[in-house]
Amino acid sequence: MTDKYFIHTFGCQMNVHDSEKIAGILSESGLGETDSLNEADVIVLNTCSIREKAEQKFYSELGRLGAAKKNNPGLKIAVAGCIAQQKGSVLFKRFPYVDFVFGPDNIDNLHAWINKRPQSTDHRAQTTALAHNPEYHNKALPVKREGKVRAWVSIMYGCDNFCAYCVVPHTRGRERSRSSKDILDEISTLARQGFREVTLLGQNVNSYGKNLPEKIDFPGLLGMIHDIEGIERIRFVTSHPRDLSEKLIDAMSNLSRICKHLHLPVQAGSDKILSLMNRGYTYKQYKEKIDILRSAVPDIAVTTDIIVGFPGESEKDFQGTISALREIEFDGIFAFKYSIRPGTAAVGLPDHIDEKDKSARLSEALDLQAGITYAKNKALEGKTITVLTEGLSETDKEKLTGRTSSNKIVNFYGDESDIGRLVDIKISEAKQHSLFGTKEAILATNIHE
Repeated sequence: MTDKYFIHTFGCQMNVHDSEKIAGILSESGLGETDSLNEADVIVLNTCSIREKAEQKFYSELGRLGAAKKNNPGLKIAVAGCIAQQKGSVLFKRFPYVDFVFGPDNIDNLHAWINKRPQSTDHRAQTTALAHNPEYHNKALPVKREGKVRAWVSIMYGCDNFCAYCVVPHTRGRERSRSSKDILDEISTLARQGFREVTLLGQNVNSYGKNLPEKIDFPGLLGMIHDIEGIERIRFVTSHPRDLSEKLIDAMSNLSRICKHLHLPVQAGSDKILSLMNRGYTYKQYKEKIDILRSAVPDIAVTTDIIVGFPGESEKDFQGTISALREIEFDGIFAFKYSIRPGTAAVGLPDHIDEKDKSARLSEALDLQAGITYAKNKALEGKTITVLTEGLSETDKEKLTGRTSSNKIVNFYGDESDIGRLVDIKISEAKQHSLFGTKEAILATNIHE
C-alpha cells in the first residue's frame, strides 16, 4: 500500500508555492496525497511567522498532532518554513513527536529524509536541515501545482530591506535572484503544459537582478516573459514602493500581458511611523508614485498592506493612515495589527500600543476600506470585462470562477470547457469581495485545443 502525505500550509503565497515544491518531492518519492490527516503517513506543517496569528494557528495544529502520533507511532511529522528556521531543534523539546525540522531554503533536503526516514519511534532519529543554503535558488525542484490555469514562479528569494517589523531577512536570508534563463525555461514549460497565467514571486520583485552576473532588471525580465507564447497574463508580488521605477511603470503600460493590478504595501500614512518601520520612503513619495502609475495605466487596480498599532503610533499617526485610505482609494487592503516578532528591530522600540487600541484601529480601517472596495466593485455593474476562467466556484459548483486583469474575482454560469479560456463577462451584480456576470463571448481557446 502506498504511503500518503498531508501538507498544511500557513501564511503567504510564497509558502503556498513552497508547499507545491514539498508536494512535488513527496510525490516523486512515491507517496500519494491525501486530504485527510487520519489517512496520512507523513504530515508536513509549512509554517509562517510573519504575524503572530499564523504562528498561534501552527502551534495549535501541532499540539493536536500529538494524539495522532500516539495512535499511530509510525506517523512521521515534519515542520517546515519560517518557524522551523527560527526555532530549530527547540521544537523537539516542546513537541517530542516531531521527526524533521527544515527551513525554507532547505526544502531540497526533504528528498533525502523521506527516502531514508526511519520507521523507529526513537527520538534519536530526529533531524534538522537549517543551514545556510546559498545555492538553493539555483536548484530545480519538482513541483506539484495546485491548479492547471495559474502558476506561481519564484524569481528571487530573501530580502535586503530589514523592515523593523519583519522576520523575512532572518528566516529566508538575503536577496538572491534566479537566472533569467532558469525562469524563462520554467515558464515556457508551464505554457506548453497549458498554464495561461503566471505570478512571479519575490519579497521585493522590483529589485530582481541586482546580484546577478547578467545585466538584467525586473522590467527587462517582464519583457522576456511577455514574449513567451501561450502565457496570456503575468502578475507579480510583492513590490517595494521605494524601488517602483518609472521603467517598471512603462512596462506595465506598454506590455499588454502584464495584468492591470499592482500590490504596493504602504504600511502607514504617517512619515514618523514609516521612518520607525525603516521603509525608506515618505507618504508623499508613495502617493506621487501612485499618481504616476495611474496616469500611465488608467485602469490599474492598486491594493496594499497596512499595519496598525505599530510602536509609537499616536492617534494622529493612525489618522494619517486613515487619510491615506481615503485619498488613494485602494481597490483592497490587507490590514493587520502589529505583532511582536522576536529578533526584529521593532521589539526594542518604546511606546508599544495597547491591544484594545490596536483592535479598534484595525476595525476602523477595515470598515472604511469595505465601503471603498464595494463602491469600486459597484461601478463595474453593466460593464463587460475579460475574465480568465480558473475553475469551478468554491462556494457554488454550478458556477465557474475567474479573475479580471485587475484581480477581481468573477463568478458566472458557463461550461467546464471554458476553464483555461479568456471570456467576456457582462457584470450584473457587485458584491463585497466578488462580481457576478453573464458570459458574452469566448476570446481565446485553451492552449491544448
